[in-house]
Amino acid sequence: MKNAFVLIVAAALIAAGIVGGYFLGKSRTATAPAADASAPVGSTAPASVAKARKLLYYRNPMGLSDTSPAPKKDPMGMDYIAVYEGGEDGDESTPGSANEIKISTEKIQKLGVRVEAAELRQLEKVVRAVGRIEPDERRLYAITPKFEGYVERLHVNVTGQVVARGQPLFEVYSPELVSAQREYAIAAEGMQALKDAGPEAQSGMKQLAESTLLRLKNWDISEEQVKSLAKSGEARRTLTFRSPVNGIVTEKKALQGMRFMPGEILYQIADLSAVWVVADVFEQDIAQVKVGAKVKIRINAYPDKVFAGRIAYVYPTLKAETRTVSVRVELANPGGLLKPAMFAQLELPVGAQGKVLTVPDSAVIDSGTRRIVLVQLRQGRFEPREVKLGARSDNYIEVLEGVKAGEQVVVAANFLIDAESNLKAAVGGLGGQAGHDSGAASSQEVSSVAGGHHAEGKVDSVDGKAGSVSISHGPVASLKWPAMTMDFKLANQTQLKDLQPGAAVSFEFVERNPGEWVITSVKPGATGRSEGKPASPASNPGAAHAGH
Repeated sequence: MKNAFVLIVAAALIAAGIVGGYFLGKSRTATAPAADASAPVGSTAPASVAKARKLLYYRNPMGLSDTSPAPKKDPMGMDYIAVYEGGEDGDESTPGSANEIKISTEKIQKLGVRVEAAELRQLEKVVRAVGRIEPDERRLYAITPKFEGYVERLHVNVTGQVVARGQPLFEVYSPELVSAQREYAIAAEGMQALKDAGPEAQSGMKQLAESTLLRLKNWDISEEQVKSLAKSGEARRTLTFRSPVNGIVTEKKALQGMRFMPGEILYQIADLSAVWVVADVFEQDIAQVKVGAKVKIRINAYPDKVFAGRIAYVYPTLKAETRTVSVRVELANPGGLLKPAMFAQLELPVGAQGKVLTVPDSAVIDSGTRRIVLVQLRQGRFEPREVKLGARSDNYIEVLEGVKAGEQVVVAANFLIDAESNLKAAVGGLGGQAGHDSGAASSQEVSSVAGGHHAEGKVDSVDGKAGSVSISHGPVASLKWPAMTMDFKLANQTQLKDLQPGAAVSFEFVERNPGEWVITSVKPGATGRSEGKPASPASNPGAAHAGH
């Protein structure tokens, strides 16, 4: 009886264990994470996923451009940060590649970054030049007697008077002229008297008459006056000079009763029915200027008129003082509107042959030795690329190498991106250097990229709310500034940690707007300097390379 009872109790315990195990297993299955239930076959744990990511390099924890293929520590004992392919999740300051910059969406909006696609377009450039109206040198005439004499009478007595071809200008008296006329008259009478004489006598008298007549013609005596002299045999006391062309008297030196010498210019007449426009074209544009090209000309005196002409000549020499080459345009001037010495603006449209790949001119950062364009890889990711440039228009530049059609390039806030990221280090990656911290401030050499200036000084006061700081700095050689105390704006609030009152600092700054100077990077400066007289880099070589 006792054995039977023991068997019954054992069976009950076994049954209870089976039922409890069933319900316990069902409960665990129902509460298991959905991710585990949906995980594909062959998936690994997160730790193994991290191990599968490709390690690129280890970057400096302070944002310097120094990288290492193996783990190490910086001089301050901080570990270098690992950078994996595709970037570190949750770390906005880590680029995904050696020369890639990452900026958060919030900062992009604050900086006002704007991008535009590189496109194929035909460059339409207008070469502009300033010129002046000048008389046509081929239409200038000088009235110059070839003998000595006196001005007997003036018919045209004012400069600027309009004269017609053949119009009398002035009359002159010359003893030489009267003597030559009498010699010719005597020779002509002698030929008549010796017409019955021998051949030798006639030949001698004829030669005398011809030589006298030739001398009169060489003195510009008109054919009409010569015939009248031969017919009447009477010498005229005065000789009349007439205008050789329709034009305007631009110069008058003749005065009533004055004596003149052979070769002296008494009048100068210009035919202004056609004029020249001589303009100075800058050296970089002269290759696009061709003879025969159409030109639009505007004159300040006639703002509603546009004169059309063609380039007739490109002068062969360059003016070293202005680095310009003169070009000449010939214009008809029937109404006399164009007057010598007027200023003129020339517009010469220059079209490219076919479409070329272009970017806006504001997209190019020119350091003097390299031309850099910031390409947006994706939202918040930028890559600096060195480009080779070609022709230029007013707003666009041809890109020969470095950018492909359709790629988005930064066209606004370039220097502000430089302030938010170590662009110098990223650009260095193009030449073999890799990696940087985009949240770090630029190095001292940022001025070569963003056109900034370097200074050292002492912080007087800081206004965190206004984002400004007052610094007593030393001389700034790039701006020719003496030592002074002035206020600066801050590119971002992270710079406040290095700008404490009384701190010696070394900083870079740019002019964002006229009179608005913005600090783009700041580093602790050298100590032990007198107030208002920052130590120069020469006196403290380590100051220019102080750590962040």
